[in-house]
Amino acid sequence: MEFIIKNGNVFDPLNKIDGDKVDICVKDGKIVESVSDNAEVIDANNKIVMAGGVDPHTHIAGAKVNVGRMLRPEDSKMDTVPRVMGKDFRGGSGFSIPSTFMTGYRYAQMGYTTAMEAAMPPLLARHTHEEFHDTPIIDHGAFPLFGNNWFIMQYLADGDIDKCAAYASWLLRATKGYTIKIVNPGGTEAWGWGGNVHGIHDPTPYFGVTGAEIITGLAEVTEKLRLPHSIHVHCNDLGHPGNWKTTLDSFDLVKGFKANPAFGHRKTTIHATHVQFHSYGGTNWRDFVSEAPKVADYVNKNDHITIDVGQVTLDETTTMTADGPMEWDLHSLNGLKWANCDVELETGSGVVPFIYSPKAPVPCVQWAIGLELFLLVEDADKICLTTDSPNAGPFTRYPRVISWLMSNKERLNMMENKVHKWAQKKSSLATLDREYSFYEIAQISRSTPATLLGLSDWKGQLGVGADADIAIYDINVDDVDPSQSPEIIENAFGNATAVYKDGNLVIKNGDVVAPKVHGRTYWINSNYDSELEKEVLQDVEGMFKQYYSVNFDNYPVQDNYLPHSTPIEGVMND
Repeated sequence: MEFIIKNGNVFDPLNKIDGDKVDICVKDGKIVESVSDNAEVIDANNKIVMAGGVDPHTHIAGAKVNVGRMLRPEDSKMDTVPRVMGKDFRGGSGFSIPSTFMTGYRYAQMGYTTAMEAAMPPLLARHTHEEFHDTPIIDHGAFPLFGNNWFIMQYLADGDIDKCAAYASWLLRATKGYTIKIVNPGGTEAWGWGGNVHGIHDPTPYFGVTGAEIITGLAEVTEKLRLPHSIHVHCNDLGHPGNWKTTLDSFDLVKGFKANPAFGHRKTTIHATHVQFHSYGGTNWRDFVSEAPKVADYVNKNDHITIDVGQVTLDETTTMTADGPMEWDLHSLNGLKWANCDVELETGSGVVPFIYSPKAPVPCVQWAIGLELFLLVEDADKICLTTDSPNAGPFTRYPRVISWLMSNKERLNMMENKVHKWAQKKSSLATLDREYSFYEIAQISRSTPATLLGLSDWKGQLGVGADADIAIYDINVDDVDPSQSPEIIENAFGNATAVYKDGNLVIKNGDVVAPKVHGRTYWINSNYDSELEKEVLQDVEGMFKQYYSVNFDNYPVQDNYLPHSTPIEGVMND
């Protein structure tokens, strides 16, 4: 458990290391100042060294993921891996929705060591944690859904922000959740009544609160609870032409709020997710155009926000989201099979297959919009690499997205020869010649997501005290020009030479060599006000007796569901 990595070109933005040859010393799963003379020496000459990748928004565990797996047996056939007899390696299947074991293996093979499940229905939290337990190697956490929760909406309608905070604190602790996730605020509840909301000022049926009130109320709760991550927002009107105005209005709601984390180093008050889906102009699909420049300009001019992209990868994939009405709209558009579920008093979701064909006009504009956001947001500390996996494409396409970002030549080749001409006509992508550096790739896939999640003391960096999550890639920075060799970049980032998880070698030359290594589950151990919480729980238990199909005592996630539990203390007002 003691070794030193020497001679590699290190890219570590949190420690301002930009390709220098720096020794990385590891002991007992941590990066340390020095090691003994007996430590193993690992020669990374002519290779790139980065911290393990961090995915801040993906869908890899829980009920709707399994619905997707059951709904789409054809997806399972697209990628299968047999079990290796005599080893601990487990077989699996799934292209856009890999099975649990394959999910851990695939992330690790790309050099990723942390991934956050972005939408956990509180009622189904146990299911999510059980799947985490079956997902090897990577660390993880889950974002409980708050934006259409009956208790949240009622407390906000009553104007009782303290009760709302007490309930949110209890729910995070009860579900072993990590942050406050908001999806189509008010809209998914409206779907339970056969409708939707449009924009942030439409009132939710019965409760009467608006999306704007839900976002601002939960942002205030987040700062009261001093959570390491800000509110994580899937804005209203996802996927609708003209939604860019709703997007910017949503961003502006918390502009005057002050970040107040008890742990970590975030300075922002909102993280907007899969913003590619929220950067659309026009009034219908015929006059649909990119408004990515306006959205990127807002991000450039404001420091209270971070975003991730949700980059379309031009694949056949599976869409799944707690935005139930959006999935109905998608099913109505493409006519493919559709699954829908309403989760009691909390949320609802849908699952629909989708084909982002490079020959189809709209998907190609969506592809261009994501790349525009990457290239137009000037500061890579404000933007993260995601595909909203599997919604815009599977996470296994991250290496391909990286190659697009590093090669204007490849982007132009795509536009001239591979994708529909709408990508040029309805976006500004053809005019953008920016190419990402390896340092910026490390930002969008390591340092930025770790920082906005509040995990940058341990993750996304290679400084002393950080977890020894390390990826080594076979790229010689002196010989390989990413602009001219995108295929080398894609292959290298898809098949890491070596990956270490907590100092354990888990990937060697692209192969899984330690399949039994298991990561941690991060969650927030919060207690806002124990006396007020008792009062709130009387409300909650009453609603359970009247509406829920489970007993209240069977609702919270017990400790034994998290064998590698890693609680982070939130505010403790007692």
